[in-house]
Amino acid sequence: MEISNTVFADLVNGLAAAASKGDGNGVADLFAENGEYHDVFYGTFTGRAAICDMIENYFHRDASEFLWDMHDPVCHNGIGYARYVFSYSSSLPDCEGRRGMFEGVAIVKYDDAGKIVEYREVAESGVGLSLLGFSAERIARFLAREAESLRARSESSAHIR
Repeated sequence: MEISNTVFADLVNGLAAAASKGDGNGVADLFAENGEYHDVFYGTFTGRAAICDMIENYFHRDASEFLWDMHDPVCHNGIGYARYVFSYSSSLPDCEGRRGMFEGVAIVKYDDAGKIVEYREVAESGVGLSLLGFSAERIARFLAREAESLRARSESSAHIR
């Protein structure tokens, strides 16, 4: 059964709201039992317990004062997209108290029950890392990792020469 754009909007807005307030169980409950959350910074977390742990013990360990707005959510045939703006105050030693802001697109695969099977995003990370005060070298290392991740995906094979 296909979900409506309204139901999908509620799903991604619920994810953003729960993650922003550190409600790991609230986020995890939106996922299928073996759902995957691919985070740009922390990697892949599989299953509700791991996703809950990521929200409570990674996101909220390293930052506070989250604000996550989803815009223009659309879905069709088990996949949805939403543009987002996400910001937080960092707790990391090198940039404590600085606010990072990221824009991106959430890519959400969901099952017939409306549970998230896979969440990943394409994020404009360089801008956010610059706002946090990361050095050019540190940003370059991060972007090199992102480039390798993109190159490793099957849909990229025809583009790599």
